[in-house]
Amino acid sequence: MSKDILNNGIATNGHSTNGHSTNGSATFENSPEYRLAQQQWSERNAKNKTFGWKHTTLSGKMIEPLYAPDHTSTPKGFLEDIGFPGEFPYTRGIHPNGYRGKVWTMRQFAGFGSPEDTNERFKYLLAHGQTGLSTAFDLPTLMGRDADDPWSEGEVGICGVAISSLRDMEKLFKGIPLGEVSTSMTINSPAAMVFAFYLCVAEQQGVPFNQLRGTLQNDILKEYIAQKEFIYPPHPSMRIIVDMIEYCTKEVPQWNPVSVSGYHIREAGSTAAQELAFTLADGFAYVEACIARGMDVDDFAPRISHFFNSHIDFFEEIAKLRAARRIYARRMRDKYGAKNPKSWTLRFHTQTAGCSLTAQQPENNIVRTAFEAMAAALGGTQSLHTNSMDETLALPSEKAVKIALRTQQILAYETGVINTVDPLGGSYFVEAETDRLEAEALAYFDKIDALGGVIEAIEAGFFQREIADASYRYQLELDKKEKYVVGINEFIEKDEKIDIPILRISPEVERNQVKELKELKANRSQADVDDRIKEILAAAESHTNLMPVLIRAAKDYVTLGEMIDVMKVPFGEYTESLVF
Repeated sequence: MSKDILNNGIATNGHSTNGHSTNGSATFENSPEYRLAQQQWSERNAKNKTFGWKHTTLSGKMIEPLYAPDHTSTPKGFLEDIGFPGEFPYTRGIHPNGYRGKVWTMRQFAGFGSPEDTNERFKYLLAHGQTGLSTAFDLPTLMGRDADDPWSEGEVGICGVAISSLRDMEKLFKGIPLGEVSTSMTINSPAAMVFAFYLCVAEQQGVPFNQLRGTLQNDILKEYIAQKEFIYPPHPSMRIIVDMIEYCTKEVPQWNPVSVSGYHIREAGSTAAQELAFTLADGFAYVEACIARGMDVDDFAPRISHFFNSHIDFFEEIAKLRAARRIYARRMRDKYGAKNPKSWTLRFHTQTAGCSLTAQQPENNIVRTAFEAMAAALGGTQSLHTNSMDETLALPSEKAVKIALRTQQILAYETGVINTVDPLGGSYFVEAETDRLEAEALAYFDKIDALGGVIEAIEAGFFQREIADASYRYQLELDKKEKYVVGINEFIEKDEKIDIPILRISPEVERNQVKELKELKANRSQADVDDRIKEILAAAESHTNLMPVLIRAAKDYVTLGEMIDVMKVPFGEYTESLVF
């Protein structure tokens, strides 16, 4: 390849390599030769029949029968719109050598029953080749309630691990060296308290905070938009997150204090463009809040990560991830003034789409997950979770989890996907989809700005209505059989018998957790607990960073629910407005 071609995408004949003229002459896609060939092809194939399938993306966007040079605009030129891997705007990936240098981190979501149960699963996964831990918490923990709370009855340990205090966290990570593993924790409203427990365990193990690696989800904005596991109103919740980002920037520099999560937005029924736009808008809201606190963008931005869904529409998902990197890089550099290239690079974890899985013919979910994982890899993810085939029925069994992990390993080491960077870059279809999704996301940014910002849009019900409309449209398509889901509205097996093992959580887990929690409360120093609760209240009512206070409270075995409840005094609780 000549040096001239690499210089701003300009070929020696005066035309750019992306098809755009550099000297005022006609572009290739507007040339008489191309237009004539295109017209003749169309005429030759005009009478070809198509069956009655609706040729749209999963998001409802029409797909052309053929994509060619005129479908890719790249108005700024090859280098500014597509470019090379590891270079701005990172459309083709944040690392110049892709997976040739390092394969994505393989994580499997794990968490069920008691801390001891999940500790065993963690060790099982690590022994079978998993390279990072990903922790699921039960509903009481996610809602900031202790195991002995009346509202927790019947839910302790059911959908994740039960964590009420530092004692539970000590059991959860017993025998697991926190200085050697990367730990992800899917926790939002109570993230500060759970993180305080984790830091105390690291301290007990003698691991300096600056050696800890991992990620907290800690994305409260998407809770109001999609998942609904909120506790406090948006503004005090944002204050807590900024406290955590500020603390981690200074004390836990390798930790990602926020993983801005589009996954749950997509699971709630959004389109790919909505997931892309709403996720990035949330992330930019956190950036703006930290800047307003007085933090330098380059001090904290490199440790903000993201979390996307990889759905079943193969090419749309790849394009979504490519568009996300490009939008993020431009905004961080041009709007927020970031000067460090690490602040421009969008790093993200991906999970295959739980909402695409079916209870009917559950073995088919292995196939769905494999394709979704391939899309995530081709989209350039840094970390990946593959769902298990039985997750629509219960928490995954060990066999199902192993199959899901082996899916990643086969993808990485047998398919050849790691051999070259962004292998679909330059595809007319993929580049056109990347451009479309970017344009749709930017249009959504304008709508959000017009409403006054993300929090104001949440309070107005904007996100909720958009997602509800998209979900309703897709359901209509299924009902009309304009789209198929195998085993649901087509290729149905009558009188199907599902014969796969189901993981069941014994009621004994809840009884034991409640019993042990009561023993903990009876044997700790109540005077110390009372002092720590007063400190939390004082910090919450002032502008004091909450993290050091919460860590001190954790050490004295103040429980999760006690910390949450005392902060309700100044912050209040959030009640969502109805949206019609």
